[in-house]
Amino acid sequence: MSTDSFRDFTLEQLAALDGLRCKRMFGGHGLYSGEVFFGIVFDGRLYFKTHPDTLQDYLAHHAAVFAPSEKQTLKNYREVPVDILEDSESLVLWAQKAVGQ
Repeated sequence: MSTDSFRDFTLEQLAALDGLRCKRMFGGHGLYSGEVFFGIVFDGRLYFKTHPDTLQDYLAHHAAVFAPSEKQTLKNYREVPVDILEDSESLVLWAQKAVGQ
């Protein structure tokens, strides 16, 4: 799946999220709900912002941290598991948690 196709798929899966918008950044795309930056689409992968109350869900799936290069790592952004990504209802719930709703 091309990077643009993956971005489009991700946006389709998240269509029910209030105020969803996508903006180019980091050599990928940043995801927003209203003014809240909550996710990153990069290199065919989706990463959501984690919080102390959501981190365990990602750790249970052995989710990788967002590390676009050897010198840059954002430890509070973790890869969304494939089974969540493929289920739009679950994905929107995880996105809402990433937004802090």
